[in-house]
Amino acid sequence: MAIRRALISVSDKTGIVEFSRELANQGVQIISTGGTFSLLQKEGIPVIGISDVTGFPEILDGRVKTLHPAVHSGLLAVRDSEEHQKAMQKLGLDYIDLVIVNLYPFKETIAKPDVTYEDAIENIDIGGPTMLRSAAKNHAFVTVVVDAGDYDVVLEEVKAGGDTTLETRKRLAAKVFRHTGAYDALIGDYLSKLGGEPLPEKYTVTYEKVQDLRYGENPHQKAAFYSKPLASAGNVTTAEQLHGKELSYNNINDANAALSILKEFDEPAVVAVKHMNPCGVGIGATIHEAYQKAYEADSTSIFGGIVAANREIGADTAELLGSIFLEIIIAPDYTPEALDILTKKKNIRLLKLGELTAAAERKPEWLVTSVDGGMLVQESDVHSLTEADLKVVTKRQPTAQEMKQLLFGWKVVKHVKSNAILLAKDDMTVGVGAGQMNRVGAARIAIEQAGEKAIGAALASDAFFPMGDTVELAAKAGITAIIQPGGSIKDEESIAMADAHNIAMVVTGVRHFKH
Repeated sequence: MAIRRALISVSDKTGIVEFSRELANQGVQIISTGGTFSLLQKEGIPVIGISDVTGFPEILDGRVKTLHPAVHSGLLAVRDSEEHQKAMQKLGLDYIDLVIVNLYPFKETIAKPDVTYEDAIENIDIGGPTMLRSAAKNHAFVTVVVDAGDYDVVLEEVKAGGDTTLETRKRLAAKVFRHTGAYDALIGDYLSKLGGEPLPEKYTVTYEKVQDLRYGENPHQKAAFYSKPLASAGNVTTAEQLHGKELSYNNINDANAALSILKEFDEPAVVAVKHMNPCGVGIGATIHEAYQKAYEADSTSIFGGIVAANREIGADTAELLGSIFLEIIIAPDYTPEALDILTKKKNIRLLKLGELTAAAERKPEWLVTSVDGGMLVQESDVHSLTEADLKVVTKRQPTAQEMKQLLFGWKVVKHVKSNAILLAKDDMTVGVGAGQMNRVGAARIAIEQAGEKAIGAALASDAFFPMGDTVELAAKAGITAIIQPGGSIKDEESIAMADAHNIAMVVTGVRHFKH
């Protein structure tokens, strides 16, 4: 077999003129539609309009032009079937051997902030996916290209033997079905959200590969990094890497954890993360001050960790950051002086975030977690509260400074693995107890880490106290204020224990489990 006829219809015209010219030079007859036809004709490439093949004009503003037996018979006919051959000859139809199609820019259209429903619907391609699917189904005989990156391979094989190999056609067909599947998933998601069905009976998601990773969580595990097609700004997927080695699987996970905490704050804040948990968080009048507090919070654990800041990094902060070993630094931007300082460290990864969304403007996203044989889907936890949302349940009211630390601690503890206890003092974390099987165990770890800094600190608990033992332990450590969800059948026991030790306690009515 040899490729004699090609149908070309592309929205993204990158490389299509050069590719078409080379096909024409190989004696391939080119059929085309609409804007692609006009472009090729303008460039002097021999081309036949689709209406000359179908004998039917393009109608309904171009909505109907390739949905015709003359097109799909040419794509779907089984070439070594005597019955199909006779049918084609009887009806005067000819085969189409090569299809080059990419689709209306639906993703790019709905990404526009001012997109209208009408514009979105008009950019749902019908004829394109149909041709792609027909050609891909019949890949035993038809070559189908949906990615300009495959033009060169197809040309090389056509020049070498007149046709592509079956192996290439299988690979290209698989790519087509992945492409049309992703395209339909975006459309389905868009319409489901418009219809108020964010969790429909069939949940289809699509992601685009950012990069292959050297390995996963451990060296024996394969891994790759994917991004949502419409990922919002201020995330690991959209960050620009300015310097350093490529990101690893664990780097990406930890960076994501750091950014999740960072987005809680509008004031200058710095977050240090190790193994998905915060080891130090600080806020201050400047990012320099915030970093000093984050470092002081746990100067041991920050070593080899990830640091994220929500303000531009300047030279003074860069000097401090560069004085210890860090895997990654993440910030909206860096001054030229800061970059000069930090890029002297060969392996450190520097990520530029760009502008961050204000904490109050964050919207929940749907999080997908794999389980064996299925998946769980839930909204991201972007719940926030103010002092007005809190209920004081003890005899003593918290002081203004205690209230500030309670709210600070509450913002951070929601991002600590459960069971979680966090101690805050002087606008910084001073103790973190993460991922324990019981709450009092988490409290012991946080208090031990804080040492003398526990005296006068505020304690935040991600879930209620099942009994009064954690409050009693906090009292012995000198903690003066507690924030917790409340709701235990033994709340009164915890409240009485707080009253007995003159601890101010507030409840939120909201739990923040994180597994």
